[in-house]
Amino acid sequence: MNYLLPLTLTAALFTVASVQADTLSIPLGQQASSQQISLPQRGTSTSQVQRQHGEPTTRHAAIGQPPISRWDYPGYSVYFEYDHVIHAVRQHTPRSN
Repeated sequence: MNYLLPLTLTAALFTVASVQADTLSIPLGQQASSQQISLPQRGTSTSQVQRQHGEPTTRHAAIGQPPISRWDYPGYSVYFEYDHVIHAVRQHTPRSN
């Protein structure tokens, strides 16, 4: 019956360890400004993005294989694979208190 004691202690320690947890709260900023920006759609070419949205404020060189590049505009960024949009995201704007 001595073999039950280590098993019982292990189960008790596991239960205590699994009950304790921290909660991490991350406040959300404004996800969209008061002015809605129409983001480029997936598949749009770089030339179409430039025609519709103008010159980006920053162009980040392509890296990786396939090459992924990023153009930054005020309030959003556009990601390209080769010459086509794969994703466009709004930039985080913290809430003012």
